Amino acid sequence: MDGIHDLGGRQGFGKVPHVANSISYKPVFHEDWEHLAYTLATAAAMMDAFSIDELRHAIERMSPRHYFSSPYYDRINTATASLLVGLGYITQKELDEALAWPFELARPYTSTGRPAPARPNSAPYEVGDMVMVRDEHVHGHIRVPGYCRGKRGTILHRSTQTWPFPDTIGHGDRTAVHQPSYHVEFTTQELWGDAADAGSVVVDLYEGYLIKLDAKGDLASGATIA
Repeated sequence: MDGIHDLGGRQGFGKVPHVANSISYKPVFHEDWEHLAYTLATAAAMMDAFSIDELRHAIERMSPRHYFSSPYYDRINTATASLLVGLGYITQKELDEALAWPFELARPYTSTGRPAPARPNSAPYEVGDMVMVRDEHVHGHIRVPGYCRGKRGTILHRSTQTWPFPDTIGHGDRTAVHQPSYHVEFTTQELWGDAADAGSVVVDLYEGYLIKLDAKGDLASGATIA
C-alpha cells in the first residue's frame, strides 16, 4: 500500500530532527495515556485476535487527515479499535458512548492481500549476496518502503527465525508462508541518485521482496522478476 504512512525519501518535507540515544535512556511514553494504547494492542495480540501486520495495515487505512492529526499511540488506538470492531469484539456504538463522541475508525479493507512471490529454489540468501528489491506497487499491505523498490543492495544479515509474509497475514489470512527477513544495505546514491550525500542505508526486508543477482549485478541464473 503506497499511502500517507510511507514518506521515507520523499522530497519537500524537510529534514527529520534526530539525536542518537546511545548514552542516556529517554522515557518511552511521554503522556500518561500512551501506555494504554500499547497495552490494549498487546492484549489483543495475546488473545490472537489479530497480528502485528494487521495492526499496521489498519493504521495505513486511516484517512490522511486523521493520520496526520493523530500522535503515534493514538494511531495504535485507532487501529486496535478498528480491528476489534471488525472482528465483533466491540461495537461502534459502544465506542461512541464511551467517548461521548463519534469514534473515527480506519477505513475498511479494499484488498484481500497476496501470497508470497514464488522463488525458483528454496535456498536462502547468504551474507554478501547481491539482490534487487522487487519493484511492486501492491493494492494492500506491503512492508517495503517505496524508496528502495527496484534498487540493488547487498545482504548483511539473515534472521534465524521466520515470520508470516506481511502481504498475506496483514489481511488476516493465517495461511501466510513463513519467511526469514534480511538486512539489506544500499548506497545512498543507489537510492536517491548521485546528488545524495555519500553513505548507506540498511533496510529490513522479507525474502519474498528480493531477487537474486550475480556478481555483476545482473539477474542470477534462474531468477525472475515476475
